[in-house]
Amino acid sequence: MNGGGDAEVASPAGPPQSLEWKFSQVFGERTAGEEVQEVDIISAIEFDKTGDHLATGDRGGRVVLFERTDTRHHGFRRDLERMDNPISRHPEFRYKTEFQSHEPEFDYLKSLEIEEKINKIRWCQTANSALFLLSTNDKTIKFWKVQEKKVKKICEMNVDPSRVGNGNVASSSVTAGVKPYLANGVCPERSYNYLSNDFAFSPGGIPSLHLPVVASHETSLVAKCRRIYAHAHDYHINSISNNSDGETFISADDLRINLWNLEISNQSFNIVDVKPANMEDLTEVITSAEFHPTHCNMLAYSSSKGSIRLIDLRQSALCDNHTKLFEEQEAPGSRSFFTEIIASISDIKFGKNGRYILSRDYMTLKLWDINMDAGPVATFQVHEYLRPKLCDLYENDSIFDKFECCLSGDGLRVATGSYSNLFRVFGVMSGSTEASTLEASKNPMRRQVQTPSRPSRSLSSLTRVVRRGADSPGVDTNGNAFDFTTKLLHLAWHPTENSIACAAANSLYMYYA
Repeated sequence: MNGGGDAEVASPAGPPQSLEWKFSQVFGERTAGEEVQEVDIISAIEFDKTGDHLATGDRGGRVVLFERTDTRHHGFRRDLERMDNPISRHPEFRYKTEFQSHEPEFDYLKSLEIEEKINKIRWCQTANSALFLLSTNDKTIKFWKVQEKKVKKICEMNVDPSRVGNGNVASSSVTAGVKPYLANGVCPERSYNYLSNDFAFSPGGIPSLHLPVVASHETSLVAKCRRIYAHAHDYHINSISNNSDGETFISADDLRINLWNLEISNQSFNIVDVKPANMEDLTEVITSAEFHPTHCNMLAYSSSKGSIRLIDLRQSALCDNHTKLFEEQEAPGSRSFFTEIIASISDIKFGKNGRYILSRDYMTLKLWDINMDAGPVATFQVHEYLRPKLCDLYENDSIFDKFECCLSGDGLRVATGSYSNLFRVFGVMSGSTEASTLEASKNPMRRQVQTPSRPSRSLSSLTRVVRRGADSPGVDTNGNAFDFTTKLLHLAWHPTENSIACAAANSLYMYYA
């Protein structure tokens, strides 16, 4: 069970140089002093597998789609890439369409309001030039089809407007002087007679039947909800993930993971259930779940205790027993009131070939090799300067913020968000010192702080590395205080290029290197 593929971390060529990130685009940029509406705050970001489409969801239940435009000038872009002929232009996207995915609901049985906020978006396989995606709020998952529809209009009436024959009005409008006609063109004042005196024969004989001409003038994008997967979760849905078989997907809430078939909306199978017989015995909850990118029988899920479990669907129908358990042993004497809270994993992502799993807890990013369950092969400290402030962050509930993480398509770098609209990019290869701090603004390198890495002990053939971020006492390089009310929770890495999309409140920023 090696997950397939070569190692994404070790390479004899040595670590690549640090990337220089540049601003590309921004959608929904706020003006100075503009108040952000709660419903406009972005809550989910996802690239499709090709990287040509990007979807965002917001707290108002809307899904907005963007499409790449710079590839239109390079018809054989992927062929050029195979020939190591890089494209000089950086990725550019434009607004494509948007639709209302979810509406606010009310559960009358539980007297519970169900928010319309989009929790996750996942792209599905395309077919016949149509785009398919899954979106979910706390309770309901929807399967959407977005397709271009041709708008058909009657552009002309191909008849002589001055001629009346067979009792039909050959005009698009009825004038006041025309006598009334019944259905089928029968005049009430005379019988229907082909030999009537007022019937005019054309030189070529009896005229043929005339029909209006319908033409397609333009196209419009139409989003249609194909299926609704509801009433399967008692707790809030935190994850959905497509299977590599293209037919099934999973949805996870705090205590259960369900397996669905895309074609069947009224039935799902419960494959993981961590709910104890007595809820007082509950010690951990499921925080994130994801299918293996190539093995349709394997998936991983994380818990609030900082552990990741790898399960194999071939073992049993209900996967209560994991195949592998990944967790880091607690250092002696380091336990505090906040230990379990900050150990909770908010997001996990598989690397492209499935060999590595990236996890994000409150303070760190960890990279795990699925063949090595002794501990993470690398740990990256995201905002160590917050450790003395954990008490304040607990008081204002910021300590419970759920930050996402992502890997580059080549597996050489990882990224995650932080406060003050900052995000971090780390190099994962052995010996790499890349640890960039970037700001979600038009000048991303404004808060750049170069920090050396600090290697730790060796583990098997790979080096376990602890890499420090900026150990700043709460101010950036310009002396500005960090703002813990602005947080960059959601970001996504382009699947084939060094391009990152990230959300700062209601603004979508895009960068390239």
